Amino acid sequence: MTATSAPESTGPSQDLHETIRPLPKVSLHDHLDGGLRPSTMIELAAEVDHELPADTPEALADWFVRASTSGSLEAYLAGFAHTTAVMQTAESLRRVAREYVEDLAADGVVYGEVRWAPEQHQQRGLSLDEAVEAVRAGLDEGVAAVEEQDGIIIVGQLISAMRQNDRGDEIAELAVRHRGAGVVGFDIAGPEDGFSPARFAAAFTELATQMVPTTVHAGEADGVESIRDALVSGRARRLGHGVRIAEDISVVDDPAAAEEESAAEDEQVYQVELGPVARWVRDREVHLEVCPTSNLQTGATAGFGPELADHPVDMLHQLGFNVGINTDNRLVSGVTLTGELALLASTFGYELAELADFQINALEASFLGLDEREALSGMILEAWQ
Repeated sequence: MTATSAPESTGPSQDLHETIRPLPKVSLHDHLDGGLRPSTMIELAAEVDHELPADTPEALADWFVRASTSGSLEAYLAGFAHTTAVMQTAESLRRVAREYVEDLAADGVVYGEVRWAPEQHQQRGLSLDEAVEAVRAGLDEGVAAVEEQDGIIIVGQLISAMRQNDRGDEIAELAVRHRGAGVVGFDIAGPEDGFSPARFAAAFTELATQMVPTTVHAGEADGVESIRDALVSGRARRLGHGVRIAEDISVVDDPAAAEEESAAEDEQVYQVELGPVARWVRDREVHLEVCPTSNLQTGATAGFGPELADHPVDMLHQLGFNVGINTDNRLVSGVTLTGELALLASTFGYELAELADFQINALEASFLGLDEREALSGMILEAWQ
């Protein structure tokens, strides 16, 4: 199997953004507490007397982006102390969730799964169930507001347990209780290195027993063994990020193959060999929830190079892995889904048809029901074509 090197990025044009923005998209990896509006943060912080690092929406947005480019996941996560601080009441959760849906719809998203950790929103006395119910109410309000403007969007909750805590069983039970009432699946998030999915094995077993699907953050801050554990202990149907699966792929120059294929002079041809975990992930179409800009910011792809052109997403796509494109945290990373797709198109020379493939990959890997997936699939393909 061969793969060719990607062209260098020239940066997405405004025309490309405007072409992509209205097209229907699917978002599977986007954290509620990573996508607040800066203006909303300032208003909510004033209500609870929380000091923010900046006092205007523009300056606050700039602060988050600067903080996110440190190159480590730990520093990237530090900004969440500010976002979660203003999300501790039912009213604030409801507002943030409503605006989350409205912002996704404005970016052309027609199906989204919002992941968040209710255990991080109990500082002012909310129970876990009250927090989930508040977010559900806000999401419903957002969907209704979009429909009033003749738009369409479907949004489900992914309940996350924090890896560094010991509440996995409790949070899994929470997800089971609210399944069918807005919750579509379960996730574990937080520091990956040192906090194996195996710590949550009992929770994952209970979720499987209750037929609740799971996605697991893996292959971001830790490597191939973390991915293996997510597949085995976590029974993961999807991998949050998952980009370090590329560490289980051997790539070597293959001059003979280049000559046989009459490769162009400016095209490098490689021979690729997949390790056992990579082969399992590819052959069984385990979905990779790739977040390109976030991966650069957290250092997840530092082993492959410092630029987006070095990101393994294109190699994984070419090799037939099931790849979707996501934002991770729109405020923290300073991105939109439209922007991420435009950036990939500019960097790797993707046509709209390939960007549409990412949407269908994500939709088919989503935790949405079959009938709804089929209906959205037809709409997405028609619009992108």
